[in-house]
Amino acid sequence: QVQLVESGGGLVQSGGSLRLSCAASGRTFSNYALGWFRQAPGKEREFVGVISRSTGSAYYADSVKGRFTISRDNAKNTVYLQMNSLKPEDTAVYYCAADPAITVLTMKVHARYDYWGQGTQVTVSS
Repeated sequence: QVQLVESGGGLVQSGGSLRLSCAASGRTFSNYALGWFRQAPGKEREFVGVISRSTGSAYYADSVKGRFTISRDNAKNTVYLQMNSLKPEDTAVYYCAADPAITVLTMKVHARYDYWGQGTQVTVSS
């Protein structure tokens, strides 16, 4: 079992920045790929990005590429989502997710992640 707890959400103006954190406990953190997803009201859960378990390589959705950065600190069992140049369309509940078996073929599929946090709300005002 892996427990994930997100923090850092809030209200920010368009063009602003936020950094989300996701603290993990349970199994060996470094064995898990860590993804970020988001879900806006009335919409399906959407892939934001993922960071690999081994190389630390990160992959992003086109909608956030160049604005969002994912990093991980294995010593602190924490993954971060730095969000810059925020837009109103970034408003959503943001979730972190973990799984030991994610590949480049499955990373965008939320059903492939076994462990999820409770989510944190991000609201971007125009």
